[in-house]
Amino acid sequence: MSEITKRIENMHEGQILFISDFSDLNGNEKVVSRALSAEEKKGNIVRLAKGMYLRPKSTRFGIVYPSVDEMVKAIAHRDKSKVQPCGMTALNMLGLSTQVPTKYTYLTSGSSRKLKLGDRLIELKRSVPKNFVFKTTLGALLMQALKSLGEKNISKLEIVQIRKLIDNEKRIDQFKLDVLLMPIWMRKLITNIINNAIKS
Repeated sequence: MSEITKRIENMHEGQILFISDFSDLNGNEKVVSRALSAEEKKGNIVRLAKGMYLRPKSTRFGIVYPSVDEMVKAIAHRDKSKVQPCGMTALNMLGLSTQVPTKYTYLTSGSSRKLKLGDRLIELKRSVPKNFVFKTTLGALLMQALKSLGEKNISKLEIVQIRKLIDNEKRIDQFKLDVLLMPIWMRKLITNIINNAIKS
């Protein structure tokens, strides 16, 4: 118990932790779980979901909670898997949709499953390796966002937003290589945007 307390106190504020992080101290998950529950009651950690906690960072506005994306990435790191936002989640992250997702969807190199993190639902869908080879976040997100929209549903509003995203991309050379990994219609669309062939 004291070792778990000491380890938690040495963690930085805002760090996400799991029961499995303490398996080297005690292989019995029930014992670790009870110890973490005691730490939660003391206010040293906050429970985010079953077996998942946060070393809280408090401000005058209250506790700063991690985003869904941060929590999903923490789970992926624990499971040694890769994740990639898709569908409405990708559209929302790129500003191509203002609709707040009721369910957050990610592709994963690990096992398919559904999670509930607080009051938010997350679906992890097992996918093929080619979805995880992109070098830039923009390339990966744009691929999934455009796939969700569909070739015939790209309006001038989306084109203007995509141009802004590309203009703000610092790793433009890497992004251009990512574009080569996309389907032909996406390549043509993005290449035209880069070359300013499509006018807003």
